[in-house]
Amino acid sequence: MPTSIPGLQPIHLPASPGWWPPAPGWWVLAALLLAVMAWLAMRWLRMRKRSRTLAAALHAFDAALGDAVDAPARLAAASAWLRRAARTRDPAALTLEGSAWLAFLDGDDPARPFSQGAGNLLGDGGFRRRVDADIAPALLLARTRFAQMCVGVDGETRSRRRSHA
Repeated sequence: MPTSIPGLQPIHLPASPGWWPPAPGWWVLAALLLAVMAWLAMRWLRMRKRSRTLAAALHAFDAALGDAVDAPARLAAASAWLRRAARTRDPAALTLEGSAWLAFLDGDDPARPFSQGAGNLLGDGGFRRRVDADIAPALLLARTRFAQMCVGVDGETRSRRRSHA
């Protein structure tokens, strides 16, 4: 077999494709990755804002209780802050009194900690001249319920910055 034929040139292979621009599939993958990263960043920022807002609300709640001079004043302050948070859930909660208010605070809890437990002091303890019972369980219960009412069912922090309580 002849090694070369006169007049023929050697075969020239095309250059290998460059890395830029990438194929359309890579563009789709990059766009999908960017969308997922943006979604994760937004969720993280929302969660961070929610936790900061809740921490600030709990700090204000604790400060209000710390500023109170005696047990009835602490119970009245806790009840006022619970009413602020309840207003964001149900505006009609502002008009509730007595056992209806305590039942609202109980919510769906079958233990009924406000109407039948330590939280019962929040019903009228703020109006008494003197409270002989230990108010620490009632205040802890009020703080827990306040935090639950500040964070809604969907996990979003509810706005508590209103002009009046």
